[in-house]
Amino acid sequence: MIAGMDLSQARILVTNDDGINAPGLKVLEKVAKSLAKEVWTVAPETEQSGAGHSLTLTQPLRMRRLSKQRYAVSGSPTDCVLFAICNLMTDNPPDLVLSGVNRGANIGDDVTYSGTVAAAMEATILEIPAIALSQQTNSDKVAHWPTAAHHAPDVVRRLVAAGWSSDVFMNVNFPDCAPADVAGVSVVAQGRRKAGYEIRELVDPRLLKYYWIGPAVSREQRPGNTDYQAMDRREIAVTPLHMDLTHRGALRTLKKKLQ
Repeated sequence: MIAGMDLSQARILVTNDDGINAPGLKVLEKVAKSLAKEVWTVAPETEQSGAGHSLTLTQPLRMRRLSKQRYAVSGSPTDCVLFAICNLMTDNPPDLVLSGVNRGANIGDDVTYSGTVAAAMEATILEIPAIALSQQTNSDKVAHWPTAAHHAPDVVRRLVAAGWSSDVFMNVNFPDCAPADVAGVSVVAQGRRKAGYEIRELVDPRLLKYYWIGPAVSREQRPGNTDYQAMDRREIAVTPLHMDLTHRGALRTLKKKLQ
């Protein structure tokens, strides 16, 4: 539990999956510095969107020091958190990890692809409390970064004051609207939807085919008060995610049938 942590005296590690130069990372660094006395940034050298909880094992990692307590790593968000906690900050590990602010929401099934969420997951595995933060946006327009910038400090403070168990991390999504149009904060479940991804076929100059995984093809959302519905209501969606993927109902059923 982290309830009651004095954020003003805390050490915060900031990371993301959009890369060291992403505007959302700059937003989160400012948020972290408004909360804590000491902020470290360890983020991917290049964009790692869709990396999920991947770990680089078949090639070396390279680290580039940009300034005091600010580094870029040639790997995934998971690599960055692991590198920071187990190498750079070994003697004084962070009290809290903030991941984001991602450009685009990480809701529903997308959390399984998200490097932003995976960074918070890795921190939790390493026994450091973590919050993933994302800004919903329409790909055809500029993200409402002021929304995350304005509301994130209060959301982080309130979450830290409430506390959570060591096998849980927080997933926070800000709606695609101006700061003043945010309707409130809603604690909701992870949603589900019937969806897939468009596969685009193209031809290179040598007339060979190649493929891009295109945008998500969103179909119908499944009913319930979830992160999808919170976004539709212009609410900040807060969803506690659990490291234990065991389905308890299926576990009980299988025990009866197989044991």
